[in-house]
Amino acid sequence: MNKRLLITLTAAVLLGGVAVGYTALSGAAPENAARSVATGAGPRLMVLSNGKLSTVSLADPAGSREVTAQSCDRAYSAAGTISCLRPVGALKAGELAVLDSDLKELRTVPLTGFPNRTRVSASGRMVAWTLFVDGHSYAANGFSTSTGILDTKTGALVTSLEEFEVEGMPQRPVDTNYWGVTFTADDNRFYATMSTGGHRYLLEGDFAARKIKPLTDTDNVECPSLSPDGTRIAYKKAVGGDPQKGWRVSVLDLATRRITELAETRSVDDQPAWVDNNTVAYGIQRDDGLNDVWSVPADGTGTPAVLVPEANSPAPVN
Repeated sequence: MNKRLLITLTAAVLLGGVAVGYTALSGAAPENAARSVATGAGPRLMVLSNGKLSTVSLADPAGSREVTAQSCDRAYSAAGTISCLRPVGALKAGELAVLDSDLKELRTVPLTGFPNRTRVSASGRMVAWTLFVDGHSYAANGFSTSTGILDTKTGALVTSLEEFEVEGMPQRPVDTNYWGVTFTADDNRFYATMSTGGHRYLLEGDFAARKIKPLTDTDNVECPSLSPDGTRIAYKKAVGGDPQKGWRVSVLDLATRRITELAETRSVDDQPAWVDNNTVAYGIQRDDGLNDVWSVPADGTGTPAVLVPEANSPAPVN
């Protein structure tokens, strides 16, 4: 075996190992866990089943699901636009794939890092994603993220929010990280998390102006998700301000700044998704490594319940 062939085979084994390892960490379900059956018309929820794009009926989310052949590590959908963070494979880097409702590929963006979060604006125009560049957990020391945004209408691409000017900071701190974008209804403004100096602030961004502004009255806000009516943000906050202690799903009223802790008391390391204006969904990994999608009322009442078993990355589909 010559030296060049040996190097190629070694690289394939290493990259394949990374892909398998990440799939295991994501809590993918066995191949036969979800039966593929057409879910019909009406309100649905898009999820990932064993890493495959799938849909379930909101009338019976725990029932049969329609499973496609499209693989994603993370996914989200709105107004017929699907954001799919495709997994790393042997001799193949990851990428963002923008798909239409028929899974036709509209645009791809090569990415370097481990897929972590993705969101699509309500109109389907704007797509955002977050990758772990270094580390695999927000609870770890020294992690590094990369967050980008694509305007699918104009083709404008920002590969990292570090390109944006930070209002109120003449010099960007060297420890700054951004993650978890959520868009407002105007397809220009957005919210995300900005971490620096041990604090994790909600930031407000202006895509056209290429500016972001940390809202320093909102410490400990991670992975925000704007409600459909635009009045509240669901997010995860570190218990006692310490990610090592886990995260509590909470809701911030943007007008009053009032924070409501939701009835889910287990640690939730996910970007919550709004099923509607009254319900928040999120993924939780089980002891056997599989994920379930859970839901809970957004007003702090009620009891958490499994919404879609053996699935993750929930997104409402109208």
